[in-house]
Amino acid sequence: MSSKQQLRKWIIKALEEMSGSASLLDICKYVWNNYEEDLRNSGDLFYTWQYDIRWAATDLRKSGLIKPAKESPRGLWELS
Repeated sequence: MSSKQQLRKWIIKALEEMSGSASLLDICKYVWNNYEEDLRNSGDLFYTWQYDIRWAATDLRKSGLIKPAKESPRGLWELS
């Protein structure tokens, strides 16, 4: 069963696979294409993961793993 913490790892993995930068849409597509079964078996997270992924990105920004929004082009998430 996946958790909100797992979303953080999946975001980092997606960004690594996409040369360090991607849009939210591309990250969500990556997560769905690679972790659909995990999401389907994650209980309530299945219904909220696209919302929760935004919070996970905020946590990653606070921890310095993703660049702050003001330092990245609009609409892109980038690894630090």
